[in-house]
Amino acid sequence: MSERPIFYSPAPYHILSYGTLLGTQVFHTFINSVASFKVLERPQFAILQREVFPYYFGIQTAAPVLLALTYPGTTRILKGIDVPSSLAGVFDSSNRWGVLLPLGTVLATGLVNLAYLLPETNKITALRRQQEKKDGKASYDAPPHSKDMAALNKKFGQLHGISSLLNIVTLVATVAYGFNLSYRLE
Repeated sequence: MSERPIFYSPAPYHILSYGTLLGTQVFHTFINSVASFKVLERPQFAILQREVFPYYFGIQTAAPVLLALTYPGTTRILKGIDVPSSLAGVFDSSNRWGVLLPLGTVLATGLVNLAYLLPETNKITALRRQQEKKDGKASYDAPPHSKDMAALNKKFGQLHGISSLLNIVTLVATVAYGFNLSYRLE
């Protein structure tokens, strides 16, 4: 009896999904955002981020689902553990901390950023642009600002801070999952 070609195995799709997730997070967090902020004027940077973030948070939301669906369980005992593939393997009690928790964290934080924080931040940004026209002063100019602009800046800072924190939590959870995955390759 011949073995199935690797093309039909979930394993390569799992590795490619993980690589895409981690690569996207590292590149966007530490290279793309930093370089863009340094070389673009603030309004152009905001436009770029507004266009990139739906894709970025979409990847953070979709990738853990793909990883769960393509989770390559074991058909033989590996390291003394026999675990099924796909969702059954992700939800297996032996994978609660090393697989389910990190993937669930990535899914939850990506979804919160995509479905709540991004739209709320975009609303505040639009309100700040309107207030800039009223005040004749950019939101990022040195203080003092009008009372309304100060409140909008504070709200924007809070939303941005929460989003940034969730992004770091997502990255840490992704790396934690990578350690679990690498244990299976050892």
